[in-house]
Amino acid sequence: MRGTRRCTRVHARGNRVRHTGISVPFRTLSVRPPTLCDVTSPPPGAAAPQLNTAEGAARPAPGPAADEGLARRLRALACTAPLHDLDARKANLAGEYGVYAMAEVALAAIDLVTLHMDFDTGADHEQIVARLLPRVAAQAPGRPAAEHDRVARWVLENLINVGSVDRGFRAVYGTFGPDGVYVRRDYDFKLIEEVPGPGGSVYLRTTDEAVNVLVGALDTDVTSAQIAAEVKLEVLISRGRLADAQLAAEQARYRTVQYSETLRRTLDATRRNVRAVDWLSTVPELISEALDHVADRYRHENAILTNIRKARDEAESAEHKRRAAELVDIVKDCIRRHTQLQSRLLEAGPLFRAEQDRQAFAPPTPRSGYDLYGQLLAPVLPLPLDRAGRVTDAFFARGTGLRTPTSVRMGDLVEMLLTPPVEREHLGAEMPEPDLIATPDDSRFSEEQLAVAMELLELPADAPRRLSGLLADARRRDPELPYLIALLAVHAASPRSAPPTARASSGCCSPLTTAPSWTTPSSAAPT
Repeated sequence: MRGTRRCTRVHARGNRVRHTGISVPFRTLSVRPPTLCDVTSPPPGAAAPQLNTAEGAARPAPGPAADEGLARRLRALACTAPLHDLDARKANLAGEYGVYAMAEVALAAIDLVTLHMDFDTGADHEQIVARLLPRVAAQAPGRPAAEHDRVARWVLENLINVGSVDRGFRAVYGTFGPDGVYVRRDYDFKLIEEVPGPGGSVYLRTTDEAVNVLVGALDTDVTSAQIAAEVKLEVLISRGRLADAQLAAEQARYRTVQYSETLRRTLDATRRNVRAVDWLSTVPELISEALDHVADRYRHENAILTNIRKARDEAESAEHKRRAAELVDIVKDCIRRHTQLQSRLLEAGPLFRAEQDRQAFAPPTPRSGYDLYGQLLAPVLPLPLDRAGRVTDAFFARGTGLRTPTSVRMGDLVEMLLTPPVEREHLGAEMPEPDLIATPDDSRFSEEQLAVAMELLELPADAPRRLSGLLADARRRDPELPYLIALLAVHAASPRSAPPTARASSGCCSPLTTAPSWTTPSSAAPT
């Protein structure tokens, strides 16, 4: 039985009674109801309950620790948003890319970068793209190879977030503060970042957020996750479940990479500024714990390696032998990474002392200069002349600094006076002979051919000849000469040169009635 009743709430402090005025559904209670409660019927037209009002608002859980777990899960969820966004934005690409699983390719890219990066260097961009191509091609085998390459590069560039200014991602989430006020916070993170390498090269490295997304254990303690993964690995190997053991071994390797990243970032921050890192307590404790961690992992992984080899030798199935061989390679890689981590841990102390000496005795950084326009000229322009003059005089009197007068040293003066003058030539230094190169003659007609053509065109004024006759005479002398004759004739008949005195009569060629003033034509052949 349900009804709508108006409830009078009894408060414990001071036994004061307050009418809430909220209509609440009445139902059978599993516990005994309050003894002081007056139930009345609601008036007609009563408003529906408003849960977001000041009276009915749900208060957050007391204390900041209750809301910290939710904030941690929200940050962990934000790390997966760029992967889901890839599948949502693939429809915006120019082409049909719906067949590709972009999130799967992104996880594979994070996996490859994590496994190929080292303590000092990272993964090569082109190498990661080349290793992604088989997976992309398997998703769409009928598509061209150029499309597969474009998909792999598009996914990798989006994980780096190439289009943004700082190449990072930002998520906004809300939490309740200690005072119960709801506050929105920004969470900036990266999945794959580009780091400079030797020789101007650029490497790719995965961040802690990317490793968390890849492994699937979000916001976990590195040491506890490493121990738990290796204990799980040992149990699975002892039970013969090599397929699950391989997954656990890969998770243990990811945790080792994450531990190395923590130390690398600490050392990089030390190189930039020693004061920014707590070398008094935090870093020494980290180094001590890391050394104990490495020593313990050595013993643990060597024991695991012995069990794996035993399982490999005793296995009868080819699949079990293959799994065991892969496990051997993974554990060997973990041992190699632990060896490298140990060497870096031993170098951390000398690195701190060297950086402390270098930064302590480094020259101070110069102060930033003044903006003469924004800090001096713009505020002074609206002022009267007498007030503006006082400001500028005071600035330039103190801003230009002191000028120390040059003092003459007797030793420099005597040396300068006793130095014999340098002998110089009257006309200056000798000029080097220029290396001249003769310009090749690229003209089509020679000087001899031009002389013969001019001789043929020297006609008397009272005896004109047809151009066809001149061309026949020229052809008998030289096969190339008719082209020069025709070129000279066209040049002579040009309106810009000297117009002819006679027009064409009957026939195809007009007679030349006068001998114009001939000039040397260009060397280009007539077309």
